[in-house]
Amino acid sequence: MVKIKFLGAASQVTGSCYHLSTNGLNFLVDCGLYQEREFLSRNWQPFPVPTGKIDYLLLTHAHLDHSGLIPKLVREGFKGKILCTGPTAELLPIVLYDAAKLQEEDAEIKRKRHEREGRRGPYPEVPLYTTSDVDRALPLVEAVDYHQEINLNSEVKAIFYEAGHIIGSAMVEILAGNNDSKCRLIYSGDLGQWNKPLVRDPDTFQQGDYIFLESTYGDRDHGQSDAIPERLAQIINQTISRQGNLVIPTFAIERAQELMYYFNNLVRRRKIPILPVFLDSPMAVNVTDVFSHHLECLDAEARQLFASGQNPFEFPGLKLVRDFRDSQAIARMSKPAIIMAGSGMCTGGRIKQHLVNNITRSESTILFVGYQARGTLGRQILDGQSPVRIYGQYYPVKASIEQIQGFSAHADKRQLLKWLGYLKTPPHKLFLMHGEREVIESFAREIKDKTNWSTSLPDYLDEVSLN
Repeated sequence: MVKIKFLGAASQVTGSCYHLSTNGLNFLVDCGLYQEREFLSRNWQPFPVPTGKIDYLLLTHAHLDHSGLIPKLVREGFKGKILCTGPTAELLPIVLYDAAKLQEEDAEIKRKRHEREGRRGPYPEVPLYTTSDVDRALPLVEAVDYHQEINLNSEVKAIFYEAGHIIGSAMVEILAGNNDSKCRLIYSGDLGQWNKPLVRDPDTFQQGDYIFLESTYGDRDHGQSDAIPERLAQIINQTISRQGNLVIPTFAIERAQELMYYFNNLVRRRKIPILPVFLDSPMAVNVTDVFSHHLECLDAEARQLFASGQNPFEFPGLKLVRDFRDSQAIARMSKPAIIMAGSGMCTGGRIKQHLVNNITRSESTILFVGYQARGTLGRQILDGQSPVRIYGQYYPVKASIEQIQGFSAHADKRQLLKWLGYLKTPPHKLFLMHGEREVIESFAREIKDKTNWSTSLPDYLDEVSLN
């Protein structure tokens, strides 16, 4: 018997976390931060399960909505092992220290602002966790190889497979029971697309008793990714012709590197002029180094470029920005530029200052190249809200707002169905997670129409027992 409690990413996108207990073992799959505004209070609540009794955390990848509550988990008593792939183990310090510093900075900014305004905010004016909490968490991390069978105890095994989402991302197969009665569970984590320019294609499975599948884009298709270079060049050239800046809220892991890959290609093919391109994210700069340490995790095209001496992340005009003073100086530039900065959903980080400097300029363009969760500043801008609130002040949106869907690191509806199509036999049950409720419901109807499989749409804190 396997008991599962859904602690996050259930009928919503972020906060991925699932508690499993079986054969005397307690473990989590993922421990993510909530990023939708309506669910932020969950980040501050004590974990709904006894943290000191958890033996393992199986981490699918380093994105904050899958890893961002690890320091809090450790502070509340977790002392087990955190198992993940090698690239994820290298990314975690970068991601978690950055998140902790932002938590500390944001708490101080809010404290001062609320003190000045004579009020209190809806959340405590203290950081959710600190860099000291990260210090205590990282020694628990243990890297494992893809396709390696890991014995969690005598009757439970775990195997990590390529998810094709970001570098180091994994799907986790859990085998519970003995040879006479074995239960096979597969957690997709975040499933990536086929034929992306940097990471390998996702692995597939021929069988699984219970499948736990993400469905972020279960109601739509991204369109053809081979159209990205032309569309990107068009937006860049139009913005330059207006003498504006192109501002791109950028996820530090994968999206920043993929953008540089495309800019490299466009500059060398002379589809866009040489102009200042700022990667204004110390975290993204550090993440880019990880790619060169793990060429085995890249796809054949990217490996070939590195082998030939062509670094796909270098091109004329690129400026890597670490120092905050250099970030502030970007606003004083007189000629058009491309500015990439985090966070990818505009929930914090340096992107907010670049939005302040450009969102009221009709010459400039704000380009979204990643998912924007409901309630985030990025989603508000993308949905056409004006004015929008940044740093406690309201700004009318006059810049052009653009979006390119094909950049997504998530599989779309067509690709999710393709991945399911490799299964030779139907699972006993298919659980759909990581999606807004209406998206999951739409995807569930699609699956029923095509396969008639038994599906489940769990909610927060739902519990199920699997034989």
